[in-house]
Amino acid sequence: MTAKRPPVWFIFSVTIAGILANTTITPNIPDILSDLGQPDSRAGLLVAVGPAPGFFIAPILGVMADRFGRRRVLLPCLVLFAVAGLGSAVAPTFELLLAARFLQGVGSAGLINLAIVLIGDHWTGIERTKMVGRNSAVLTVCLAFLPAISGAIAEVASWRWAIGLSTFGLVVAALGTGVLPKVSPRTDRTVSEQMAGALRVIRQPLVLSVVAVGVLLFAVIFGVFLTTLPLHLENEFGLGPGERGLVLSTPAIGSTIAAFNLGRIRSRWSLRPVLVAAGAGICFACLGVAWAPAVIFILIASVFYGLGDGAAIATLQDVATSATPDSQRASVLAAWVSAVRLGQSAGPVAFAALFNATSTETAMVVGAGVFAIVTVFLAIGPITEAGIERAAASA
Repeated sequence: MTAKRPPVWFIFSVTIAGILANTTITPNIPDILSDLGQPDSRAGLLVAVGPAPGFFIAPILGVMADRFGRRRVLLPCLVLFAVAGLGSAVAPTFELLLAARFLQGVGSAGLINLAIVLIGDHWTGIERTKMVGRNSAVLTVCLAFLPAISGAIAEVASWRWAIGLSTFGLVVAALGTGVLPKVSPRTDRTVSEQMAGALRVIRQPLVLSVVAVGVLLFAVIFGVFLTTLPLHLENEFGLGPGERGLVLSTPAIGSTIAAFNLGRIRSRWSLRPVLVAAGAGICFACLGVAWAPAVIFILIASVFYGLGDGAAIATLQDVATSATPDSQRASVLAAWVSAVRLGQSAGPVAFAALFNATSTETAMVVGAGVFAIVTVFLAIGPITEAGIERAAASA
């Protein structure tokens, strides 16, 4: 895709907007449920309904972005995301809150992935890897602050004001009208031909593996760390929303370190050891938060979880981008986002059902078991430099 590069700050702003829906919700889950008269068992539904529409909307948006251009898809997504976020903030009932979050999820399905697509369109080689890492670092820095900010706003005002931060998407959309290149792809392919080309790439063992790992990775992230952990902190340690927000921000310390240094890491180590180390870190972190006798040990485990999270997500995004040609990049990355949304939606529901039937500790141990299996797969599976070359050559 030949066009002037969009400003780096704009790409980072799209990424920040894309994470607001959940970072403003998670530290306030107990308070939202209490205020709207809902039991703890509805926590999974509250978290899951936001990313759920991305499972089927993201592929559609990806095809549209490849066919009509990034600008024509990204700007409407930002507007819908922000308006629906405002609707969530003023929703008078739990049912209307769920409906507004669902619409917000439709908008967010085209944000973070299109930020990566813009990087893939305009950077190559190790510079692309560095940009993907830096974009992920910006994301994790915001993950460090946004839950704490959200919890603090809820402490002094209410959770409704905290959710209102999602209106930042309107600011980004307004800025985007001036800086996003007005480029429409030139193609004589039909929609069916375009989709067939994307499917050829997705069927490659490497890309399928990246998609599968994405499902399980985000199922554990959203099920253990964003749904189970806030309730564990309240029930076992009596922490309020502000304190919970600080704890939930801790993983971003490790994530930022790993993501910001991704280019340096990848210049020294190959894909397999990086991903295996990341998977092992997430596995042991799940056990650490489950068995921690005091909050300080949860904080330590959360930093190690962040290191694994930051290395794994940024590396998988870079692999998917590198294995895909420009003309199919948005469609293939949309498949990754669809997989991620499946994990983000199924994880909270599954782990909420598990901890309601057993305990929050048991749910976290099960999460560790899931990621132990993922780590073994990363150690023997096809996600390697050679796999990237084969996928790119057959695209």
